[in-house]
Amino acid sequence: MANLSYIERRKLESFLKMGDGYVLNFSNRTFEEFIFDSTGRRVYGGNYEDCGSSKANHLRCFWKKEPDHVVGKLLKDFADYCSLPGMESLEGAACREIAERLLQSAPIQDADIITALSEREEFERLARSVRDAIEKNEPETGLDRLHTSTVKFARSLCEKHGITPDRDKPLHSIFGEYVKHLKAAGLIETRMTELILRSSISTLEAFNEVRNQRSLAHDNQVLNRNESLLIFNHVTSAIRFVWSLEQSHPEPMPEAEGIPF
Repeated sequence: MANLSYIERRKLESFLKMGDGYVLNFSNRTFEEFIFDSTGRRVYGGNYEDCGSSKANHLRCFWKKEPDHVVGKLLKDFADYCSLPGMESLEGAACREIAERLLQSAPIQDADIITALSEREEFERLARSVRDAIEKNEPETGLDRLHTSTVKFARSLCEKHGITPDRDKPLHSIFGEYVKHLKAAGLIETRMTELILRSSISTLEAFNEVRNQRSLAHDNQVLNRNESLLIFNHVTSAIRFVWSLEQSHPEPMPEAEGIPF
């Protein structure tokens, strides 16, 4: 349970405009997406319905059930969201102050989780920068950076699960070992999920070719915008799924490197 005083809760409810059951200007869909992107938690589905069915009540239940570092991370993201043009609020400073207190008060054993949440932010920041590069007709720089980060990500997954791939193995082979482990460990529930992940192995094998022949990694003719966006969407979709899977797994994140974006 997050350590929020009565006065702090009142400040947050005022800031987030929760009086009529709403939360800011979020729809049910965008509310769920925002919380998942921030914390890796699914706010709908039964875990946070004890206080009622409205968005505000789901959030109140979230505060009651989640620890300081998770609630602090979410409040910090709410404050950042409300600092966007047209959304500024003087109450946002109070929300940010409460968020920082919760994050700083988290016990030492939660430090890895805070780091993991920060790394998720770093990945989303990377994804935005790669997409921006593609939109500006500079796909070569974005795809090269995305490939490098995806290799590091795949290796960190293997290290977490005690898999030691050869340093010379290409990206798709590393990811293939990880998918094989997921299957053996019973972490994949459906045949369709297994097929999608296995298709991602082929996608990442082709990504190696794109990186080597159509990016700045070598003297190449760069890829066109539309195909670059297609590649970007498929690779980042696979990463986001694996991230959510790892966050729901009880094993800790790797201590040394985490997910290094």
